[in-house]
Amino acid sequence: MMQTQNHKLRAAARTSLAHKRGTGAVISLLTLIAVILGSGSIFFDGIIAHVCTLIGIFITPVMTYGLFVLFLRSFRGEALKIKGLFIGFQNYAKVLKTMLLMYLYIALWTLLLVVPGIVKAYSYAMTPYILYDHPEMRANDVIAESAAMMDGYKMRLFLMDMSFIGWGLLCILTLGVGFLWLIPCMQSARAAFYEEVREAAPVYAFHPYAASSGTYANMNIAFA
Repeated sequence: MMQTQNHKLRAAARTSLAHKRGTGAVISLLTLIAVILGSGSIFFDGIIAHVCTLIGIFITPVMTYGLFVLFLRSFRGEALKIKGLFIGFQNYAKVLKTMLLMYLYIALWTLLLVVPGIVKAYSYAMTPYILYDHPEMRANDVIAESAAMMDGYKMRLFLMDMSFIGWGLLCILTLGVGFLWLIPCMQSARAAFYEEVREAAPVYAFHPYAASSGTYANMNIAFA
């Protein structure tokens, strides 16, 4: 399959956000608030720190999943609605387990060296999208499927992410306000990336009805 150049994926992402930028900014703000609250134990102590830790474990990962899914659905032509940010709570246990496992595996690889952690972060980058498209799959299987799907695509996604660095620097000059509009662009670009990659590498390896024929059926999940 001929690969679409990254700049064309970014252009498609911008097109998908037409007339949705205001809503996208609000969604970014809500997600950032959840992330900041979930990291609050770094800045506070006592009961506030404990509350922030609970938010970081049980709320933030599910809302982060919602962020990925919202912009995937938007890229597919659906309306961008703020309430969609909470879609992960409809399948709370599966979403939370999958996201926490993904973060755990990345953290374990990062303990070895920073670079392996970054590589695995890109290996598992498609996890939220696959989980949304295949909610029947087991958490570990979703993560391993992402690793299989990203084989040969990690550097390309990394380069696409790096292409936003200039905009990121400009956002810093706005005291971070600009990130409210940059995040939707980056998320939409990743959604476009997923749509292309999944056509080249459809989910079969861990699908419950095709596991016996999957190339990666016996893969070591945690260190895929």
